[in-house]
Amino acid sequence: RLDLKAGKPSTGVPWPANKEKGKTFRPRRNHREGTKRYQLHKFAQATLGTGNLHEAVTLPAGEDPNEWLAVNTVDFFNEINLLYGVVAEFCTESTCPVMCAGSKYEYMWADGCKVKKPIAVSAPKYVDYLMTWVQEQLDNEELFPTQIGVPFPDNFPDAVRNIFRRLFRIYAHIYYSHFEKMSELGAEPHLNTCFKHYMYFVYEFNLIPRKEELAPLQELIDKLMEGDKEKYTAGASGTDR
Repeated sequence: RLDLKAGKPSTGVPWPANKEKGKTFRPRRNHREGTKRYQLHKFAQATLGTGNLHEAVTLPAGEDPNEWLAVNTVDFFNEINLLYGVVAEFCTESTCPVMCAGSKYEYMWADGCKVKKPIAVSAPKYVDYLMTWVQEQLDNEELFPTQIGVPFPDNFPDAVRNIFRRLFRIYAHIYYSHFEKMSELGAEPHLNTCFKHYMYFVYEFNLIPRKEELAPLQELIDKLMEGDKEKYTAGASGTDR
């Protein structure tokens, strides 16, 4: 059972000392300065620093929902990238031969293009495939347009849901297989805060609609969000409870 210690939901969390320069599994994705997306990113970071997670995930008044989804998809990718980077050297072919979340949940890889039939792979290989797959989508100007006036495609919300659904699996694996190491390194409060922020965003925009997808960490989710449940339920637009 996990002994939770929540860190403050701000950029001032003691670990790591500087998230912008922390060790990552893959290179960080940055928002181009001067763009609308960069401004939204800065707004999100500032709001997150107030400690109000519901406010931090809520669509700012008058803003394009797709732009908000795009900004946060990049930011959560960077966050998970950093968190997995902490345990990457301990997540190996020998220690984690299967991508799983405990004994009940095993994840097989398929991307519909290069790998059409699901295959069983080790956790590090699965994460590598997954992060490469996400990065390729973030770099795709047709899916994540960065030029002013270029519209988002009709399938954009579905693509974002698929990304969040799969990124959740990295959190699940970290909690089940590397939680003790995260605690040992002093990263547990930061991990809990990042995951809580992630779940607030998921619930706000109903990004993982199938509840069974959340089952591996449902007990943890309920415990992390327990204190804010009434406040969040009153304000959330996409929560399915």
